[in-house]
Amino acid sequence: MRAQNVLKELAPELTGEQPPNGSWSPSRDLLRVLTAQRLATARNCGPRTLREIVDWAKGYGVTIEPVIQPGGSLSQMWGELIANASAGALTSAEIVGALERSIRRKSVRIPIAFQLVLVKIIMSSIE
Repeated sequence: MRAQNVLKELAPELTGEQPPNGSWSPSRDLLRVLTAQRLATARNCGPRTLREIVDWAKGYGVTIEPVIQPGGSLSQMWGELIANASAGALTSAEIVGALERSIRRKSVRIPIAFQLVLVKIIMSSIE
């Protein structure tokens, strides 16, 4: 039910589709244009709902690749990203995904080590 409600909210914006009240199944077109990044910022779409939508899409033969690994705490996520940055393997998609997840959870805490990574990235793009 949660997944259906999130998809009903996204359908008009992504495909122009107007879902009816009550029971409804998303169109294949809607599932194809969905991205994990869009779901991560969707209203009322937490990790459990995200998994339900990804599973629903699989049932239609559509794969939605996660931007970052689902589950775990924010501190665990930040730790993994800091480790990736130290190894030189951090992607912009991971940065965006982490920040969006943090925003969605209304977290105001970003570890200092990750802030330093962001400063280095910004400074290198300015120079």
